[in-house]
Amino acid sequence: MKICSLLPSTTEIVCALGLEEELVAITHECDFPASILDKPVVTRSLIDHSNSNSSEINTHISEALHNGSGIYEIITPVLDESGADIILTQELCEVCAVSYSDVEKSIRQINGNQKILSFEPNDLNGILESIEQIGHHTNTVEMASKVTKKLKSRIEKVKTKSNVISQTPKVLAIEWLTPPFIGGHWVPEMIQLAGGINVIGEVTSPSREIIWEEALDAEPDIVILMVCGFDLHTTIEEFKTSKTGPFWEKYSGQIYATDGSAYFSRPGPRIVDGLEILSEIIHPKYFPKQSPENAWKQLA
Repeated sequence: MKICSLLPSTTEIVCALGLEEELVAITHECDFPASILDKPVVTRSLIDHSNSNSSEINTHISEALHNGSGIYEIITPVLDESGADIILTQELCEVCAVSYSDVEKSIRQINGNQKILSFEPNDLNGILESIEQIGHHTNTVEMASKVTKKLKSRIEKVKTKSNVISQTPKVLAIEWLTPPFIGGHWVPEMIQLAGGINVIGEVTSPSREIIWEEALDAEPDIVILMVCGFDLHTTIEEFKTSKTGPFWEKYSGQIYATDGSAYFSRPGPRIVDGLEILSEIIHPKYFPKQSPENAWKQLA
């Protein structure tokens, strides 16, 4: 069995299932665990974001999607050379990964009879089901069951503890800074499980752009920056230059930055780490910090 993962999240799932040796191709954004970094890379970005701020990145992406040119591409010869017979992809978000149609197009150009598996989880249960589905298709059902059982236990532990806390602060999760986007899909559910009130957005609904007036009207007690694709350091540096306008001038609550890329953007096993991080932020008295030093930081 040879597996090509076109998502950082499925790469993490494959490794959690003990299939790292079977992983023959990954994306340019796959970076965890570190032991996979020498794997052949079969995707690349068509937009250079290396020196761009969040506003410029948003403009580049919007223009590319409007023009129908896409954001990523598959390096078809590398995919062909990998000999992958299982390809893991998604149809959930064209901004997050190579599009499903591009995957199909590349498959038609290479040899073999590849099985394409697409994953579109919208909540925590969907993420756990993705792990079980990959286990089913890779003959690792028992391992998948062990992984999901452990993750469910950690989720239940947070839920049980937060349920007895009477205080429920209002939380605004920011997935992008300029323009502002709220966290969607599984994020509202995570905030609720961690003992907070998600002030904008519904469980399973996609992330969406907001205007800062909405944030002001919501009157959050806590703002959590979980910027898609950004680690903690990049988020903090971006926030320093984008913290302007009426909302930030009037807001006097708590502000936290997180490693959004590792713990909130990817629907894989580490999403439960993200839940535990939220519990530490929202209720530090009841959930003492146990997450890594570079997972989150209080800014105000």
